Amino acid sequence: MMTQNPSPETFIAAIKASGLSIYDEIPIGHPTLWIPTTQLEQLLQEGLQGIALEGLPLRTRSKVVKESVCRVLGYPIPKSFKKTQPRFPGQFFDIYTQKSNNLQIWNEELSPSRRYVIIRVSDVDEITRVKVVTGDMLAILDTTGTLTQKYQARCIVGEQQAELISDTDTAQLAPFVKPGIDLAKIGSPVTQPQVGGLLPVAEIFERLVPLLGEQFPDAGADQERNRGAALHSLVCKALGYATYQDDGQFPDVRHQLLEVKLQTSPTIDLGLVTPESRELLDVPMLDGVQVRHCDVRYAIFYAQIEGGNVTLTHLFVSPGADFFKRFPQFQGKVLNAKLQIPLPARFFAQTEGLPD
Repeated sequence: MMTQNPSPETFIAAIKASGLSIYDEIPIGHPTLWIPTTQLEQLLQEGLQGIALEGLPLRTRSKVVKESVCRVLGYPIPKSFKKTQPRFPGQFFDIYTQKSNNLQIWNEELSPSRRYVIIRVSDVDEITRVKVVTGDMLAILDTTGTLTQKYQARCIVGEQQAELISDTDTAQLAPFVKPGIDLAKIGSPVTQPQVGGLLPVAEIFERLVPLLGEQFPDAGADQERNRGAALHSLVCKALGYATYQDDGQFPDVRHQLLEVKLQTSPTIDLGLVTPESRELLDVPMLDGVQVRHCDVRYAIFYAQIEGGNVTLTHLFVSPGADFFKRFPQFQGKVLNAKLQIPLPARFFAQTEGLPD
């Protein structure tokens, strides 16, 4: 039986009642204590906005921000803050207070699944905006070359226009899927996945195949995000959702644990996490079982661009665990370095995904 997603305030009450500190680790996806990224951003945005930091020395400012985060999330404020990595181990996130758009991460690699709480401070030292992203999403913004290589794979189209790489989900996810679901009645694309609300991978494939041959206007080579949004909208409609939504979190259609990629060239960018990874995913547990990256389903659309239009020509659908059975992986690794990531001007104003 499906349950409604808890409100952000529910997590605060549970944390207060638990007596846990920010240093007590919580299993990713714990139904009452782990705050999913979207709710975490909402809570911190509402709770931190307007806090004045004017005139405070850097160390004091840092302490005030961390104390405020504890207060907003329902944690007791420690007598002193430990130098842990990340700074808030319990919810697995780091904090960066930014007046400029140059995000600096010292002496660490970006961690793919770690959350990065980026707090915008105005010219008069007042908190105005909070954005929470994972390391994998931050890697997309790195245009400096400091991350040298991210994971990539190659997509070579064959004679078949539509390929289902595996017709079964992973053994861990399979017990929670259900065929024939009317998605318009039970959720939106960005709702958290729920037991009994997940389509089997084979049915996802069947619902998406009719999109082959569909066209939409090309926004231009420098507008990849707009192309992706156009495709995501078609995918949501084909799956049966009443509305299109995209909050920029992984995977794109979170309610179906479905990542959607548009390819106009053979190189598939995978970021800092491979599809076959067994790292835990930041979604609530399904009946006590935590979803992993390898349980996520992938829909890869290949397209041609002609006459100002994007035409979908090929479709590949696969569970993450079987992804590399069809798409050979390039070899590469992320190097440890001081990272300086220029945040786009609209980063904090963006409400749906990462800005251009």
